[in-house]
Amino acid sequence: MSKDAVLNVESLIKKIRGKRVIVDADLARIYGVTTAALNQAVKRNIEKFPEDFMFRLTHEEFSLLMSQSVISKKGRGGRQKHPNVFSEHGAIMAANVLRSAEAVRMGIFVVRAFVRMREFLSGNKELAEQLIALEKKITDRLDVHEVAIVDILQRIMTIIDPPPASPPTPKDPIGFH
Repeated sequence: MSKDAVLNVESLIKKIRGKRVIVDADLARIYGVTTAALNQAVKRNIEKFPEDFMFRLTHEEFSLLMSQSVISKKGRGGRQKHPNVFSEHGAIMAANVLRSAEAVRMGIFVVRAFVRMREFLSGNKELAEQLIALEKKITDRLDVHEVAIVDILQRIMTIIDPPPASPPTPKDPIGFH
């Protein structure tokens, strides 16, 4: 497969519930089968798909995917049930239960896309840590500057609007009393 094809598969991988997953319709299209055939094969072998391999989306998650134009709306020939999503391990298991040479070949391809994405994100972890350190450094400097700016503004305000002068203290009369 070409590098462009890997990038296309990577674009189908979404982050849901803190996991990187691919929607059943996209996985079925990659494997060259219908979504119904994929879900039927999974249903026949449900014991091979624990929660960390595959899960069904909630109504909120499904709505979010629909709003991102990933899935067509109900009543327009779209899905009647919330889709299943597959993790990296679930995608490989789906390829195994489909038992077609194309599904197995593409399963390896999908796993490589997950691995590339994981490598990319782990490489960016170091960059994220550096950005956090830089942000802290800038924030610390801003705090110092803010104190100086507030002090300068207070001094300017006292020059513009000086505090009222205290009443003169009565002087002791001169002479003998």
